[in-house]
Amino acid sequence: MKLLKSTVLTVFAAFLLFNCSPKKEDNQASTDSTATSEAREIWTKEQAKEWYAKQGWLVGADFLPSTAINQLEMFQEASFDTATINRELGWAENIGMNTMRVYLHDLLFQQDSAGFVKRVGVFLDIAKKHNIKPMLVLFDSCWDPFPKLGTQRSPKPGVHNSGWVQSPGLNALKDSTQYARLERYVKGTVAAFANDDRVLAWDIWNEPDNPNTSSYGKVEIPNKVDYVLPLLEKSFAWARTVNPSQPLTAGVWNGDWTSHETLKPIEKVMIDQSDIVTFHNYEDAADFEKRIKQLQQYDRPMICTEYMSRGNGSFFKGSLPIAKKYNVGAINWGLVSGKSQTIYPWDSWKKTYTSEPELWFHDIFRKDGTPYKKEETDLIKSLTASK
Repeated sequence: MKLLKSTVLTVFAAFLLFNCSPKKEDNQASTDSTATSEAREIWTKEQAKEWYAKQGWLVGADFLPSTAINQLEMFQEASFDTATINRELGWAENIGMNTMRVYLHDLLFQQDSAGFVKRVGVFLDIAKKHNIKPMLVLFDSCWDPFPKLGTQRSPKPGVHNSGWVQSPGLNALKDSTQYARLERYVKGTVAAFANDDRVLAWDIWNEPDNPNTSSYGKVEIPNKVDYVLPLLEKSFAWARTVNPSQPLTAGVWNGDWTSHETLKPIEKVMIDQSDIVTFHNYEDAADFEKRIKQLQQYDRPMICTEYMSRGNGSFFKGSLPIAKKYNVGAINWGLVSGKSQTIYPWDSWKKTYTSEPELWFHDIFRKDGTPYKKEETDLIKSLTASK
């Protein structure tokens, strides 16, 4: 009963604040100047460190239940699989994981804001039961640029992330008249959980300038970054207007991080607007450590929000002990092998795979809960158990 009351109150508050029923586009009257005047400031380094000191060492995975092919299938009402989510987060808890990185989608909020917020709340309740505090991702520039609500397609056999979709999609990204809708999504979603201790952090945009060259390069916008950059800046501002108690971030993932001057313009926004520093690294242990040292110049807490690609030389045994050494949070890609098929490598978009690869690219567990490599789960468990 207590869980039902808290969920209803959360949904009701979010609905009152940011009702997203169809309205005329005069909602665009919500201006950037208003947002900026009401927005909380970017955390100081001291505030960020104070928050991080309360979290403990953060270890987890980018999570999608094995029964979902993408973030739409995970959270749509018809396919919201709480039994699988509960079971699989239990396996994560058993090896000492205490966070997950989970992707949301703007179309879910547009379709049914109250229902979407309710389902996210249910997911957070399940995670809390397993002592897991997720980081929630609002937007993503990777894979299919044409997301559609409804029944999602079946996986293409042997292809890595064959059904993952971008948020916002290409059409929305190019259409500035949709900014009002996206603003409602950001503000409404963050506001619903702005003071919720079940949420670890908000990842504003995953790999915003990723061109998807090897998968959807032929249909991507050639100058994609020109569309993403202004919307990324607005999204940070929108999220801050609802004064979230959790940190905001966007993780750098590619480029030269030697100094602030060597960053691309979009990377400067990602670093400068983030309360905490997040990054991706799919290289070997030496490169992982080099990247950490480069990002230490910002003197803020750090979380690696994607790593571990065995076929690319990134392993738990290499990166995870280094993350612990520097007190850097570590979130690897993939928990359970499933419809995302991320056990197959990135080159599966070009190369045909007809059977399970001997060396899994991502993921930790098989669908029955047995580890792909027990020595890996033993290592994770030992590192998370020791202080």
